[in-house]
Amino acid sequence: MKTLPWLHPERVALLEQALRQRILILDGGMGTMLQGHELDESGFRGERFAHGHDGHAHAHEHPGGCDLKGNNDLLTLTQPAIIRGVHDAYLDAGADLIETNTFNSTRVSQADYQLQHLAHELNLAGARVARAACDAMSAKTPQQPRFVIGVLGPTSRTASLSPDVNDPGYRNITFVELVDNYTESASGLIDGGADVIMVETIFDTLNAKAALYALSELFHQRGARLPLMISGTITDRSGRTLSGQTAEAFYYSVRHARPLSVGFNCALGAEDLRPHLQTLANLAESYVSTHPNAGLPNAFGEYDETPEHMAGTIGGFARDGLLNLVGGCCGTTPAHIRAIAEAVRGVAPRALPAADQAEAA
Repeated sequence: MKTLPWLHPERVALLEQALRQRILILDGGMGTMLQGHELDESGFRGERFAHGHDGHAHAHEHPGGCDLKGNNDLLTLTQPAIIRGVHDAYLDAGADLIETNTFNSTRVSQADYQLQHLAHELNLAGARVARAACDAMSAKTPQQPRFVIGVLGPTSRTASLSPDVNDPGYRNITFVELVDNYTESASGLIDGGADVIMVETIFDTLNAKAALYALSELFHQRGARLPLMISGTITDRSGRTLSGQTAEAFYYSVRHARPLSVGFNCALGAEDLRPHLQTLANLAESYVSTHPNAGLPNAFGEYDETPEHMAGTIGGFARDGLLNLVGGCCGTTPAHIRAIAEAVRGVAPRALPAADQAEAA
């Protein structure tokens, strides 16, 4: 089958050039930053949902009886200046790639807030806010172009496991439903100007396969493609994903998508991720990424690992040749990203296997 052309070939060329030259920096936690604003229900609703509806598109877009507080993705529509501020803070800290605020912007995840009809709009707006931030910073630092990662999160459902311990055969989502969800969300990310699509925080590889299938079909419909990043989650110190795969098994189950990068994020701190990154670094024909948490959560669900400690660990990863892209997940801030960027500055990126350098993407 003929390979599709890139949707944005000039941006892909810039990204590939940067990846060959140095370790690239991802941004850090979005939720961590938003919590600092201490928004209440009215803050999440903004003007658009102040009265439980949206006159722009729907006569009664949201029932008044359902709280919206905690729906961080909705802030892209109701508090876009806050989201832009988070993006700008990470760009100022040295991030090369900014993730869209779309982790839960799938129809099935937004259904928890009865806002499933906003899925496409949330992704479109999320990509546009990140695009504007990256373009503005790229204009200031033309020697360091910035890129938008369109994020497809894992959804709030799992296709491989039953949510009912008394009925192990039960599923609350189907593969086809996931494909439909991911197709809608990815369309918004592409329309909003994403440079790359990342399927991230994968705890169930079957969900990820639905996303990858949806993207493949969507790219063929459009006649052009974007690079793909794939990031799984080792859920605990057993060294496996929630659906039971080791790092090696996870890689081999997604390599058919010919991703730009494969990596791990969330769940664990950097130190606990090291052996799994080592496995990927030894196996992967693609670039390797990681954006770990700031350690493991404490008794209050907070993350205690300092920027200096986290950067010290990740600096060791870089010097050992394990990394191409690195950033932070839960509990990380611009201070963490700035420290990580400094720790890996001047360290050579992990080299791709020679035969695959021309094909990575």
